[in-house]
Amino acid sequence: MSKKQEEVKSRLGSMLCFTVYSTAHAFNRAYKPLLDALGLTYPQYLAMFALWERDNQSVKELGDLLRLDSGTLTPLLKRLEAMGLVRRARDRDDERSVRISLTPAGTEMREKERTVHEGLMGACGQNAEELKAITAQLVRVRDRLDAAAACATPPANKSTRT
Repeated sequence: MSKKQEEVKSRLGSMLCFTVYSTAHAFNRAYKPLLDALGLTYPQYLAMFALWERDNQSVKELGDLLRLDSGTLTPLLKRLEAMGLVRRARDRDDERSVRISLTPAGTEMREKERTVHEGLMGACGQNAEELKAITAQLVRVRDRLDAAAACATPPANKSTRT
């Protein structure tokens, strides 16, 4: 590798954003064989995990939790419904809202999920306390970035003319 290539690699490798980006890809590669055994993609797994923690959420609540818009979440939920893992139904109290709940097959899948969790913990090579600390730090960074982005974004539907 040339000196210039090493310098670029060094600068790139020292960027937090690149480290987070490349780590996300590494997580996806590590998760793939574990989730293939369940027949789930990573986004589907996250939706199922959220429902295992709290069943019967509205699409809006689930989208907020997963940080996904309805255009991304709705097709994902339709696929999970076609797989027989979730049920989508209009909210009885608010017809505009759709609620997502686990089917018996979706609930049963939670037992198989333990192998995914254990497999990933082993692949990370970190103990639970170390992973908690890393996660807490990343949550703080993410929340600060979200706050900064919200401040930098001009209000929607406001005219910029004077």
